[in-house]
Amino acid sequence: MTKREFIKTIAAAPLLPGSLDKLLISMSNVPAVELARDEAFWATIRQAYQIKPDYINLENGYYCIQPEPVLTSFIQHVRDVNREGSYYMRTRQFDDKAVARNRLAKLAGCSPDELIITRNTTESIDTVIAGLTWKAGDEAIMASHDYGAMLDMFQLQARRYGIVNKVLNVPVHPASDDEIVRLYEQAITPRTRLLMVCHMVNITGQVLPVKKITDMAHRHGVDVLVDGAHAFAHLDFAIPDLGCDYYASSLHKWLSVPIGTGLLYVKKEKIKGLWPLFADLGYTDNDIRKLNHTGTHPVHTDLAIADAIGFHEKIGIKTKEARLRYLQQYWTSQVRSLPNIRLNTPAQPERSCGIANVGVVGMTPAVLAKTLLEKHKVWTVAIDNPAANVQGVRITPNLYTSLTELDAFVAALQTLAKA
Repeated sequence: MTKREFIKTIAAAPLLPGSLDKLLISMSNVPAVELARDEAFWATIRQAYQIKPDYINLENGYYCIQPEPVLTSFIQHVRDVNREGSYYMRTRQFDDKAVARNRLAKLAGCSPDELIITRNTTESIDTVIAGLTWKAGDEAIMASHDYGAMLDMFQLQARRYGIVNKVLNVPVHPASDDEIVRLYEQAITPRTRLLMVCHMVNITGQVLPVKKITDMAHRHGVDVLVDGAHAFAHLDFAIPDLGCDYYASSLHKWLSVPIGTGLLYVKKEKIKGLWPLFADLGYTDNDIRKLNHTGTHPVHTDLAIADAIGFHEKIGIKTKEARLRYLQQYWTSQVRSLPNIRLNTPAQPERSCGIANVGVVGMTPAVLAKTLLEKHKVWTVAIDNPAANVQGVRITPNLYTSLTELDAFVAALQTLAKA
């Protein structure tokens, strides 16, 4: 039986335990770019997800649903912890969480001593912003496209300590990496303490040259905090390779861990300089675990991290990144040149991956999102950020997304552009 026949056989029947593993092993030598275009392969992967048939879900960026193997394991973790009750919480909980942390650190490419499991990106980034010792007149640099909760946290520090926030407008369609790096560099002064930058901009999907920005900032003695909410388990990279001082992400997005998990990476030499949000004097000042005191938490969610990593690694990050980029390029290439269509995502493949943002001239983002759902059964999210020059809907497919679904979305855009 050929590989093609094997895939068709699996795709024609319910996905049984072990079938996915056999499929992935059989395709392990296929180049990622080639496999990204193999619709029979991805139709089989789709079987690993329970998908609601009422609408086409193109809003996976907020929360990527779990594949069935991960969901099944998560439910079992809930049952196991519930059965053992406080015995588990007072005994095995800490060792099990350490195992999850070690597994996550390996995926991130860093030492476990530089990483903690948090509840989401917001908590991780706020831990850094609030943990620094600010003085009146200190400056922080960020962008108008940054996530609102983080911008609010900087504003809170401005009110509390008198810091100065510099908010930049980063071009949606930059001519080069140097254009972006210069923009951030021009904002730096001797008073600049921290520069926050998105790895992948949440509202547009634009991938920023983080390593170049970090190298530039460090030459000026400025620390760099990276918002990696959408980049982790989406792009192929190791956190230390970026050179940044702090990195934050949400695991319930592209890693498909249950809701309520995130990570915070802090470069070893920067840990001592951060104050915890919640006091925990059981750890030394240079132990990152001092930042992780959140009281009793749903440990079963943390246990599912290893299960999600297992599924993620079976697919492979190179294959996953290639597929997500292919899906985005598939639909954007069909509408980018249409009259009345405005794409708020760079065309160059290296400047984006699975996420893109599109608007229709004459329609507000809210009306566009409402129309897509009610008339075309396509679920998206409206993004209305005039300060960043981004007004449209964010489109975030997932590994289970089919080209047929994207064709329906493209047809909807073509109809709306003519209206």
